Amino acid sequence: MITVLILQGWGKPLKHGLIHHLVQVGMPRCLPSSLANVGLLWPPALLLCRPEVSNTHHKPSPPSLRLGEWTWLLYLPCTWSIGLAAEPGCLPDWRLLSLFGVGAVLMRGAGCTINDMWDRDYDRQVARTASRPLAAGDISTFQSLVFLGGQLSLALCVLLCLNYYSIILGAASLSLVVTYPLMKRITYWPQLVLGLTFNWGALLGWSAIKGSCEWSVCLPLYFAGVMWTMVYDTIYAHQDKKDDIMIGVKSTALQFKEDTKQWLSGFSLAMLLSLCVAGMNCNQTFPYYSAVAAVGAHLAHQIYTLDIDKPENCWKTFASNRTVGILLFIGIVLGNLWKQKDLKNVEDPSENR
Repeated sequence: MITVLILQGWGKPLKHGLIHHLVQVGMPRCLPSSLANVGLLWPPALLLCRPEVSNTHHKPSPPSLRLGEWTWLLYLPCTWSIGLAAEPGCLPDWRLLSLFGVGAVLMRGAGCTINDMWDRDYDRQVARTASRPLAAGDISTFQSLVFLGGQLSLALCVLLCLNYYSIILGAASLSLVVTYPLMKRITYWPQLVLGLTFNWGALLGWSAIKGSCEWSVCLPLYFAGVMWTMVYDTIYAHQDKKDDIMIGVKSTALQFKEDTKQWLSGFSLAMLLSLCVAGMNCNQTFPYYSAVAAVGAHLAHQIYTLDIDKPENCWKTFASNRTVGILLFIGIVLGNLWKQKDLKNVEDPSENR
């Protein structure tokens, strides 16, 4: 979820002294240090701050770090797919990596806007979210819709830079983006739906390179990403379980309770096995499998050190998952470069004599 502050025009002050109000209700972390990290899109411009996290959950981290965690988790599966689709011996396409990075920022923002719109009634019931602009009545649903339209329009511009197959595939994910916020009302497994949504880039990255999906690679990669999301978002949900019980919101944290670590271990194992299948189906090499092993070690450490009853520990563990995604991306890149070495050895065996 995001905090959205509506400005009345370029360079004009916030209506009703909203900045002062936010400081008064204990939210100075969005201002002013984060102002340099966000831009004004158009009048009436909107200022985006990262998801609000209760001070009772953990010590505030730097605004730029908090701002990017969820965007990274959305972006990294795209990089895995783009990396795996690269030609042997070649680096991933930097243009597509950049394009998908912009798309991740936009779709992350759109998802948060939709989430805030669906949850405004719930947010009013919880002290740490009651001051959010929609819940507090500082902005209207219509203004939020206008902003959402702008975000989705910009995201569409990014999508239209891809091939026709990828445009259709990318558009298909919108139904998940819109319906995910409703899942916490009807099932204890909303994290699974988030996984299906957040890891769509594992399909889209490959198709953007190749023109279509190689399902023997893309599906195991996608499944691995979904299992990864089940791990980190279950950990994240343990921060809010008391509030969730109070307002009637469901999550895997409430479903698994004290058995959380056993479930996380199962999800982690499924992720690692799926990554191995994806690697074998696209002829990955030693650096890739080394990275998968490093990912496994990182996940094992997360689970071992996790304390589900300490929100600050849950946040720290959740935030460490960016490292997991980066480790795997590095392994994919190095593994792809290693393929060229293997090809040379096959083409000229005399060099090995």
